[in-house]
Order: sequence, then structure tokens, then C-alpha cells
Amino acid sequence: MSTHAKRERLLLADLLEAEGPDAPTLCEGWNTRDLAAHVVIRERRADAAGGTWIKQLAPRLERVMTEFAEKPYEELIQLIRTGPPRFSPFSLKQIDEAANTIEFYVHTEDVRRAQPDWTPRALDSVFQDALWSRLERTARLTGRGAPTGLVLRRPDGQTAVAHKGTPVVTVTGEPSELLMFVFGRQQVADVELDGDKDAITKLNEAKQLGL
Repeated sequence: MSTHAKRERLLLADLLEAEGPDAPTLCEGWNTRDLAAHVVIRERRADAAGGTWIKQLAPRLERVMTEFAEKPYEELIQLIRTGPPRFSPFSLKQIDEAANTIEFYVHTEDVRRAQPDWTPRALDSVFQDALWSRLERTARLTGRGAPTGLVLRRPDGQTAVAHKGTPVVTVTGEPSELLMFVFGRQQVADVELDGDKDAITKLNEAKQLGL
């Protein structure tokens, strides 16, 4: 059975291939080649991928990123499509679904929404519910750097507290758009913000949202 993560993986690979290696992305300083290298390293080079969070590993990550970014672009795309090697934890369906559904969705949107002619993507309710389930579990982690209190709200009224504090800003939108917002893509997220005007400005400009 196809999973959300597998579907998003293939969509991301197809999009990266279609846009080519030099297209812009929403990831600051990265083009599509850099993003493709990041995705491959995350699944295949655990010894370097930790450099995203562990300061001591950052130089290794930088070296490995340079190494992979120099590979033929078509090879990077194929590595994304075929998925992680058998020895990788990501090769297990449960881990792939838990760890990669959001990862691949957000990165697909990083490519789509960086293009001047992008249009909103229609998502079915099953996928929206799956994204909400993951968002609920990770809200406190992704919202820990918020400069204000932060509540995420679906149009149906379901809420998740991403950050405690005052004043509180409530961000309302579909789970897919709330994910883009809390992952630091505030300017391209289709959401409504309610709260103190200055707090909303601070939240929109915050650089610390996301993992």
C-alpha cells in the first residue's frame, strides 16, 4: 500500500527533475540542487546529517553537502526516488511515514512556492488529517522559538498549542498551511492571524520557527 511519505517523495523527485538543478527554493541560500543533496544526505549519511542540530558535526555536514551537490543532478534525483538503503532506519515503512511525510511535503512546497507562477495545490481531507495528526504531536517542538504565545487552529475549530506565553496569536488555516507557517515559511502560508498587532508582526518576522 502506498503511504503519504512515498507519494510525497515521488512528487518531490518529479518536481526537482522538472525544475532543474538551478531553480530557487524557499530554503535560504539553497537552489534545487542543494535541496536534493540535503534530502539524500539525510537518508544516507547519518554521520553527517546530524550536523543540522549538533554543532560539532556541522563542518562534516558542510563537506558532505559540497560532495553530494557536485554529483550529477540526475543521480541525486534517482537516489531520492529509490529511497534509502536497506540499512537506513528510513527504509522501515513506519519510520518513513512518521519522519518523511512532513519533510517531503514541506520541501515539495519549498520548490513549488519559490516559483513566480506557483498555484495552490488541492489536498484531500485524508492527507490533511494525516498532516494535522503529525502537527499536533510536533507543535511544541516547531513552535518553541516563537516570540509570542502561539495557537494553531483548523477551520473546524480543532486547536493545538505550539508555544505558551503572552500575548497569544492564533493562526488559523488548513493543516498543510499551518505546517508551512510553523516551519518558518510564514510569508507564503495561506493562514489568518488573530491577536495583538505587534505580536503578529513579531511572529511573521520570526526566524526561529521550525526544527
